[in-house]
Amino acid sequence: MAPVSGFGEEPARMILPQLQLDDLLTELQARLETARATRDRVHALLEAVVSIGGELDLASVLRRIIESATTLVDARYGALGVIGEEGEHLVEFITVGVGEDEIEAIGHWPHGHGILGLLIKEPRPLRLPDLADHPESYGFPANHPPMRSFLGVPIRVRDEVFGNLYLTEKAGGGEFEEEDQVVVSALATAAGVAIENARLYEETRRRQRWLEASAEISTALLSGTDPHEVTALVAVRAREIADADLAAVAVVGGDGRTFTVQAADGMNAEALRDLRIPLDHSVAGKVFTEGVALRVADGQEAAREAGVPTQVEVGPMLVVPLGVGSAARGMISVVNAPGGAVFSEGTQRLLEPFAAQAAVALELAASRRDTERLLLLEDRDRIAKDLHDTVIQRLFATAMTLMSAIKITQKPEVATRVQRAVDDLDDTIRQIRSSIFALQAAAEEESLRGRVHELVDTAARNLGFAPTVRLDGLLDTAVDDQTGEHLLAVLQESLSNVARHARASEAIVVIDVGDHDLTLRVEDDGVGIPEGGRRSGLRNMEERAKGLGGSFSTRPRLDGGTTLVWCVPLADG
Repeated sequence: MAPVSGFGEEPARMILPQLQLDDLLTELQARLETARATRDRVHALLEAVVSIGGELDLASVLRRIIESATTLVDARYGALGVIGEEGEHLVEFITVGVGEDEIEAIGHWPHGHGILGLLIKEPRPLRLPDLADHPESYGFPANHPPMRSFLGVPIRVRDEVFGNLYLTEKAGGGEFEEEDQVVVSALATAAGVAIENARLYEETRRRQRWLEASAEISTALLSGTDPHEVTALVAVRAREIADADLAAVAVVGGDGRTFTVQAADGMNAEALRDLRIPLDHSVAGKVFTEGVALRVADGQEAAREAGVPTQVEVGPMLVVPLGVGSAARGMISVVNAPGGAVFSEGTQRLLEPFAAQAAVALELAASRRDTERLLLLEDRDRIAKDLHDTVIQRLFATAMTLMSAIKITQKPEVATRVQRAVDDLDDTIRQIRSSIFALQAAAEEESLRGRVHELVDTAARNLGFAPTVRLDGLLDTAVDDQTGEHLLAVLQESLSNVARHARASEAIVVIDVGDHDLTLRVEDDGVGIPEGGRRSGLRNMEERAKGLGGSFSTRPRLDGGTTLVWCVPLADG
């Protein structure tokens, strides 16, 4: 019986569909795995987007962006470089995967050369299997960890490129794939929105601080707070508004050629206080004279020009004028340490009106003080006239009556007593006249008379007692500035000699301003000037007198001690 045709082929036909089914099942499983992986990646991307979108602090947002990007594509190292406003260099560099010790060993962050610079010049995604093979590669600095595979994606905020995401070293040693690029690009899009929100929030907070600080300064000045305290407050608030490491307020001096730093706050601020800065050929002078702010990425050269002490480390700097035109008073400077963030245009826009408003408030406060001083001087003038027209005339009349009584007095002891009373009246009249001159002079803390009293008060601490002081004549109006400075120097040297050498218990200071000359007399009841003693201080006083066309002498006092006489002609004498 013949075999059934094809019986041996039936099993083959049955196996073939089975094999095809297995292939289909395998392919289906692979696609399911791919779908599951895609789903997981999409979920991870969504979580990353939600995570970065939930932050409003810019520094935290940037940190989360780079951490999310490295996690999404399994990169070992990641960085986010922020591009400066000029669009050519990186001004901030945030890293993930590199330890602090490694960062310190490498040194400064990249400025934006090589592959990083290529992404700045051509802001589009870039994938490389090996960084070293690209013609734009500059290599790595010393102590830099090895990196091969690379993925870079720009981050745009509206129409501008804010910065770039840099990812290196794919896990497992492989290359970054197109899907990685798609995921990171999507994250970069969401990052741009989060960055814009954070920037808007930060600007809102700064504007709030600006409003509060401006109101605080205006209120403090107009309520009578000491201007020096307010200037210190201006420095504090300026540093807060600019989020700077250091802020300083410099005010132009009366000579119009130098600034004096009246207040500073922040890093090494004490080294800046009372620093004098030349106006000519300096950044400060240019800002002051032109009334235009200056913003630089590195202020070290400007700091050297200004004579800033070396312990004050100067990096990015922003200088704005404190008022403009006739209201210009000085400048406000804010500084970050070397390597710190460069001040943005937005920061400048906030600091400029703050400085302008502070200058207006200072000007109003100065005007109010001038008004108060004028009222005080008018009151002093009225009192001076009353003293001159009433009190002195009565005393003078009394003295004349007593002088007449001396002539008809028979007893010598009565005449002596009357003469003593006349002398006392004369001395009283001189003291009242001195008080009248003081009342008619400018405010004491700004006058030569006031500086004399301040110097004597300072010397009293070294002497152990308060010297007697008598000032006769128009000390504040008849004595020019140069002669006044010499007078103060000689008086200080004289009292210093009494404190160091005389062993005195009493000292008398008399300054007499005549019609043609100025005379200083200093007496003490000490041991006198020893023979052969050091005379450098006396020689200096003599040279000062001769330099002004005057004279200087010392002589023993009748009751013991020394009398010093320094006399110089007045400029209009």
